[in-house]
Amino acid sequence: MTTRGDAADPKGLIRESYNIEGISEPECRSIFMDWALSLAEGADTPGCLDTLIARHADAVPDHPMSGLLRAGRTSMANTGRRGGRRGRLQ
Repeated sequence: MTTRGDAADPKGLIRESYNIEGISEPECRSIFMDWALSLAEGADTPGCLDTLIARHADAVPDHPMSGLLRAGRTSMANTGRRGGRRGRLQ
């Protein structure tokens, strides 16, 4: 039986990562990448990350996934001008 998630965690991957005892950061990175690819096109990724941080990371701050969620949210907030050709064409 497969349990579906919600808009913030469509496959329930992030939720399940918190249930895996002894999970490592590299394993969490792989799950995080799969989570990012599973989001619907046009999804509010920063909003999804905020939801997941409030739902999971605040309760278990030392979990490796908590650090990745926060790092992902921070890097999205710090996006600025892109260099190179792409930056000039915007």
